[in-house]
Amino acid sequence: MAPLRGLPLLLHEGLQVYLTPPALHRERMSVVEAVFGTAEEPRVMFSCAHSLDDAEDLVGCYVLCDRSELDLGPLDVPYEDLVGRAVVDDRHGVLGTIVEVMETPANDVWVVDGGSYGEVLLPVIDDVVSEIPSAGPIPVTVLDGLLEL
Repeated sequence: MAPLRGLPLLLHEGLQVYLTPPALHRERMSVVEAVFGTAEEPRVMFSCAHSLDDAEDLVGCYVLCDRSELDLGPLDVPYEDLVGRAVVDDRHGVLGTIVEVMETPANDVWVVDGGSYGEVLLPVIDDVVSEIPSAGPIPVTVLDGLLEL
């Protein structure tokens, strides 16, 4: 089980999910009965899979759910929705656009390029990124010493 790149595992007990691609011999809808394991290797028990054969039938499936049922934080955005977005600092102006999102153990890091400061590595932490609007440039607060001026 792996979450969508850029998001933590958001499945929780009681969540109704849809398994795709659909199969003729199993249910298309299921309920998350338990989530256990570690963040690196999560394990999920679904109501439609109580035997080893049932579980093996789910290998390669995508697990979909209604977005409104998820507990998303203000910075939980899939990487695909970030790449290409403009980044604007409140003091330094336009920094460029996000060209890559790097995953680190502590936090994600945005690689921002195309602005007058060259390539900028922005840590995605509350002190730097307080919100990610659904459209338009992303406002940030660059920490002192991060830019080579």
